[in-house]
Amino acid sequence: MAFFQFHFFSEALGMQSEAYVIIPQRQVSGQIGIESESRGEKYKCLYLLHGLSDDHTIWMRRTSIERYASKYGVCVVMPCAHRSFYCNTSYGAKYYDFVARELPGLICEFFNVSNKREDNFIAGLSMGGYGALKIALRECDRFCAGVGLSSVTDLKDSWKTEIMETVFGKCTPVPDEDDLFWLADAKASDQNRPRLFMAVGTEDGLYPENVRFRDKLESLGYDLKYAEAPGNHNWEFWDEHIQGALDWMFNN
Repeated sequence: MAFFQFHFFSEALGMQSEAYVIIPQRQVSGQIGIESESRGEKYKCLYLLHGLSDDHTIWMRRTSIERYASKYGVCVVMPCAHRSFYCNTSYGAKYYDFVARELPGLICEFFNVSNKREDNFIAGLSMGGYGALKIALRECDRFCAGVGLSSVTDLKDSWKTEIMETVFGKCTPVPDEDDLFWLADAKASDQNRPRLFMAVGTEDGLYPENVRFRDKLESLGYDLKYAEAPGNHNWEFWDEHIQGALDWMFNN
């Protein structure tokens, strides 16, 4: 795998932005201790999103995502979205447009990555799990599958007013297009609705809302893989379950 610190100008944000990118390297016969698969065609791509207190570096620092992804021969893109909840925020920063629409085009422009729907995936943890599920549902013509680990799933009922005010504005309700439950209903009959994967620890404070969203998706007949296990809202859980998510995405 090759590792890039990708710095570029974002039209959606109106400023310089950054992402980490890891992408397969074809000639690695002399590399010791890592399983690698690389093909001649354009690569499948996983957009991997961070949580509320983190940034684009965190998956590389807290997990072995480069090693995990290498055996599937996929590109992994880790953008920085600050504390935006992957929304177009009230203060003008269009982080949804940046991650969901602008960034995939830039990645295809600069890297040998496929733009086919069946080759594009999105995943994340906590705030990033919410972002991944939301983007997979809203942009189902672009992404074939979405993964949420320990996800925030219910912004209306479970999240602190002061955090939501920084995203949507004071006394402003969560817009329908940023509500996962509304989106699940809206996309239920879409022929391109994505495959979804959810995992959450039974001791996680977000466990109840994950169960509610699981039940919602199952009631609508989504192609859903759901996993729960003893665990909390921490990297031990995410490091373990991103491996299962990768296997589900790329061996399915």
